[in-house]
Amino acid sequence: MSAQNSAGIQTLLDAEREAQKIVQKAREYRTKRVKDARNEAQKEIEEYRKEKDDEFKKFEKEHTSGNKKAEEDANKEAEAKVIEIQDIGKKSGNKVIEQLLSAVTNAKPEPPR
Repeated sequence: MSAQNSAGIQTLLDAEREAQKIVQKAREYRTKRVKDARNEAQKEIEEYRKEKDDEFKKFEKEHTSGNKKAEEDANKEAEAKVIEIQDIGKKSGNKVIEQLLSAVTNAKPEPPR
């Protein structure tokens, strides 16, 4: 009977070792799947981030180019007005100065009515 008990115990120990191997393989497989899933998720996040960055850059380029054109047009218009004002100043600047000096030096005060 003791030989039979020994053989039964040995069979149980062998079965336990085999079960431990199966559990260990399952843990390793699960760990590998979790790592793979994490890596895949990270790739998807990076791709999504790149896609959104590209969309933002495209949007920004489209909308700032219009602003740049408007700014350039406004600068050209302002420059043309400054030149026009300078030309008017050159043509009639002396006359305006004379009128101002005359108004200041030849003041004719009148009492209010």
